[in-house]
Amino acid sequence: MADVSLTLSVPESLAREIESARQDFLLELLERGWRELKIDRALDQYSRGGMSFGAAAAQAGLSQSELARYAYSRGLEPPASEQTLREELAS
Repeated sequence: MADVSLTLSVPESLAREIESARQDFLLELLERGWRELKIDRALDQYSRGGMSFGAAAAQAGLSQSELARYAYSRGLEPPASEQTLREELAS
């Protein structure tokens, strides 16, 4: 995969904090933050009835059993589908 450069405008105080950070640190920060944001948004839509649990898992880029772990940690009760149960028993 080819690298792409991005230019962001950030508040000066944040720029001062991150200007000395190494690129690999910043990439990890972006990847982790992006993943968590996708999970949060998917679970939010699921909890409001905006999508099925399977659709939320697909949106988050996770299996249903992986998303179920995040859901439980946030106090949500995901449905216990056959697929989720199989995945849980296999791990």
